[in-house]
Amino acid sequence: MILWPAVALIGFLVLTGFVIVMGASTTARYERERGSAAEAAAARRAPAEAVRA
Repeated sequence: MILWPAVALIGFLVLTGFVIVMGASTTARYERERGSAAEAAAARRAPAEAVRA
């Protein structure tokens, strides 16, 4: 009688945890790529700023 609500609750919690883990890993990858792009842009910009000074 109480088996199906328990299974549904456990399934919901497992899937919610899966979504959280996937979102966290995707966000971490995005932040790494964004940081490396910002560093590359700063490296391209630095010599030009040094020449103007």
